[in-house]
Amino acid sequence: MESVEGFDWDEGNWPKCGKHGVSKEEIESLFARSPMILRDPYPSEIEVRFNAVGRTQSDRPLFVAFTVRRDGDEPRIRPISARYMHEKEVQRYEQTRKT
Repeated sequence: MESVEGFDWDEGNWPKCGKHGVSKEEIESLFARSPMILRDPYPSEIEVRFNAVGRTQSDRPLFVAFTVRRDGDEPRIRPISARYMHEKEVQRYEQTRKT
């Protein structure tokens, strides 16, 4: 994935991310901590989407679906949705990190 220059937030994506109690700061801190990034298994006809899983700065396990959009020449992460991971997802993530 290409290098990005920040985040793309607006009224189109923030309400979807915030409805599960996740703050913008938590989402941004996830990306600062080198999350595991995988291509979204449910392709969009509009754009390439990814899933990021990892831990926030406060060590909370987080899942973020996102895409990368350009703002002029600068690519930016555009979160689509975000939520805290369920226990089984955390276990799977921890197991994957160990291998």
